[in-house]
Amino acid sequence: MSRLTDLIAKAKAKDPQLGADLDREIKILSSRLPFGLNFERHSPEVVELPLRPIRKGDKVRVQPERGSTKKGDQRLWQVKTIHKTKKVADLESLGAVDVETQTVAMSDLVVIAEFRDTIWPGLVSTGKVERGGDKPYHSVINGENYHVLKALTYTHRGKVDAIYIDPPYNTGAKDWKYNNDYVEGDDIYRHSKWLAMMERRLLVAKDLLNPADSVLIVSIDEKEYLRLGLLLEQIFPEGNVSMVTSVISAKGAVRPGRFSRVEEHIYFVFFGAATVKWWNSNMLPSGSNEDTRGAAQEFAPIEWLLLRRREPTSIRAARPNQFYPIFVNVTNGHIHSIGDAITLDVDRNLVPTPEGTVALWPLKPDGTEMLWGLTPDVLRRNWADGYVRVDNWKPAKKTGSVKYLQTGVIAKIKSGEITVTGRADNGSVIGHVSVGANTGTSPKRVWNMKSHNAETGGTNMVSALIPNRRFPFPKSLYAVEDALRFVVAHKPEAVVLDFFSGSGTTAHAVMRLNKQDGGRRQCISVTNNEVAADEQKKLREQGLRPGDPDWEKWGICDYITKPRVQAAISGKTPNGQPIKGNYRFTDEFPMSEGFEENAEFFTLTYEAEKSVSHNLAFVRIAPLLWLRAGARGKRIEKIPSEGWEVTDAYGLLLAVDQATPFIEVINTSSDVCVAFIVTDDDRHFQSVTKRLPKDVEPVRLYESYLTNFSFTNGEWTE
Repeated sequence: MSRLTDLIAKAKAKDPQLGADLDREIKILSSRLPFGLNFERHSPEVVELPLRPIRKGDKVRVQPERGSTKKGDQRLWQVKTIHKTKKVADLESLGAVDVETQTVAMSDLVVIAEFRDTIWPGLVSTGKVERGGDKPYHSVINGENYHVLKALTYTHRGKVDAIYIDPPYNTGAKDWKYNNDYVEGDDIYRHSKWLAMMERRLLVAKDLLNPADSVLIVSIDEKEYLRLGLLLEQIFPEGNVSMVTSVISAKGAVRPGRFSRVEEHIYFVFFGAATVKWWNSNMLPSGSNEDTRGAAQEFAPIEWLLLRRREPTSIRAARPNQFYPIFVNVTNGHIHSIGDAITLDVDRNLVPTPEGTVALWPLKPDGTEMLWGLTPDVLRRNWADGYVRVDNWKPAKKTGSVKYLQTGVIAKIKSGEITVTGRADNGSVIGHVSVGANTGTSPKRVWNMKSHNAETGGTNMVSALIPNRRFPFPKSLYAVEDALRFVVAHKPEAVVLDFFSGSGTTAHAVMRLNKQDGGRRQCISVTNNEVAADEQKKLREQGLRPGDPDWEKWGICDYITKPRVQAAISGKTPNGQPIKGNYRFTDEFPMSEGFEENAEFFTLTYEAEKSVSHNLAFVRIAPLLWLRAGARGKRIEKIPSEGWEVTDAYGLLLAVDQATPFIEVINTSSDVCVAFIVTDDDRHFQSVTKRLPKDVEPVRLYESYLTNFSFTNGEWTE
C-alpha cells in the first residue's frame, strides 16, 4: 500500500481530480468485505437538469437536434463563456486527454449534475390544495430523489418516523435509468448498478431516520430481494431486519415453464425502540386467501360494558350517590340527559322526567335497586365525549341497556391503541382495537389478504382517481396503509417519507390513517418527472425535448402523482367530477368525500452558492425553512421589510438590532419551534440565542445551510 500511496501522491500533483478519484477507489477496494455483499460502486451517477438555467462554469451536455431519436453526445463539457446577445456558449471538454472547444447554442445545452458535486438546493411551489385547516401539509417534491434526500438533510435530519419505498425492481424492461441510460436485461452490470443506486440513497436516508425510534420499509420482488437483504444488513448494522411475504395477486403472473409469481416481499428495518404494533390476533394477515377485514366492524370492536353494577353487594343503599336516573328519548333511545343522585328516602317514581323521555334506573330484572358503575358527574363527562350509549332500545317497552367505556379503554383511545373511525347517530364513538392491544401474539410474516391485491387496490384505485391515466404496477392503497399502520398508528403526528413515490400511494395511505384516528401525520413524497420510455420516442419525433412544457406535462409527477394527491384530498377527478366508488376495508366511505388534509407541490431547484450566502435566493430557500419548522401554518415568502417576522411555527430575524421585538413576539407564540437568525457574526448569533425560550431551536443562516450541504457531499461510495 505504501507504493500505491506514493503513486497516488504523484497523480494528485499532476491532476488533483484524477488523484482524488484513484484514492477513493483504492479505499473502496481495501474496505471490501472478505465475505458478504461485494459489488461495483460505479462512477457517480449523472442527472440531466433540463429546467435549470445555464450558468458560467456549469457542466453540460449537447442535446441531439430536435426531431432526432438518437442518444446524442454523452460527453461532458464545461461552460467557459456565455454570449447573451448571441444566445450561445463557449464550451471546453471535460475528462478528455486532449482538450476540445466548441461554441453551441444555449437552447441545445442541458445542465448536468454529478452526484459527487456539491448542490445548493431550493424549492419552488407549483400549487397546493387546502382542506385541512391548521393541519401540517403533505409535500410532493419533483426532483432527482438523491438530491432531494440531500435537501432533506437540512430540514429533517433525524426527524423521520417511517420511510416507505417501492424502488424499481430492476426487471430489465426499462423500468429505471442509471446515468441517463435505461438498464436493460442484458447489461452485465445490471445488479451492481442497482445496488450502487440504492446504497447511495439509503445512506442519505439513514441520516433522516430518527435513530431512537423509526422504521424503514422497502417493497421488492424476487429479482433483487436477496441482494437487498444483504445491503440492508450492511448499511444498517444497528437495525433489526425482518422480511414479510405478501400475496399481491392470487391468480399470479403466468411464466411459461416456471412457477407463477403471486407475491412480493417487504423488508422492515427497526431502529432504536421501534417495534411492531399490531391488531387483535384474529385480524392478523394470514395464510387464508379470504380477507376477514371486509369492513370496520369486523375488526376486534371496542368493548362496551354494562353500566349497571351486578355484584350482590352493589345495592342502592351501599352507595346512594350512584343511584340516579338516565333520561332517554322514547323515540330513538338516545340519551337526553343525566339526572342527579337521589337519597334513600326519595321514591324514584316521583322524580320528574323531561317531556318525551323515560328514566332508566339501575334495576335488576326482578326490580331490585342496584347502582350505576359511575357517579353522575363522571358519566356526564364521558357521555359528552361519546363514551356512553344505550343499546337494544325497545320503544314499545321503553327499555334498553346503558353501556359505557372503562377508564382503560378511554386511555387507549387517547393514546391511539384503539382507533376511532367515527360516531354513531347517538354520538357514541365507533372504532376498533388497532395497535398494541394484544401483546400475546405476533403478526405473521406471510400476508394473504384480498385488500392487498395490486389490481383492485392499486390499478383500479388510480383509474378511479385520475381516469384514463395509466401508471404501471401501482401498489394497493390498503397494502401500504396496513404496512404503515404497524409502525405509525401509535404516532398521530408521525413524519413519513417516500422517495420513490410513483403514483403517490404512500401519501394517500397516510391520509387514510389520519382519517381513522384524527391524526396529523404528514407525508413527504419525492418523485421525478420522468416520461415513460414508450412515450419518449413519440415526443422526440414531434421535436420535443425534456424541459419543454409539452414534454414535462407527461412526466410522472405532473401527470400522475400531483393529480392523484389532489384528487384524493378534493374528492374530485382532474376534470372536476366527483370520484366514483367507495373506499373499502377498515374505514368505508365514498371517495368523493375526500380528506380534510393539506398538500403543497414543489420542484427542486439548484441555486448558486453566492446567491444563497448573499441572501439573493431567499424566495427559493424559504420553503426549506418552512419544512424544517414542520410544514405548518403560514410561510415567510419574502424578506420582511421590518427586518424580522414571526409566523405560526417559526421566526426569521435579519436585522440583529431588531432582536428585542422579535423575541417578545416569539415569547407570546407558544407554537413557534424554530428561530432562523441571519448573521455572519457568531457573537450576535449567541447573544440572540441566549434570549430565546428553551424550547425554540436557534438556527444560524446561512452558515447552517452552507455547512450542511458542504459536509453532506462526497460519500465514499461515490
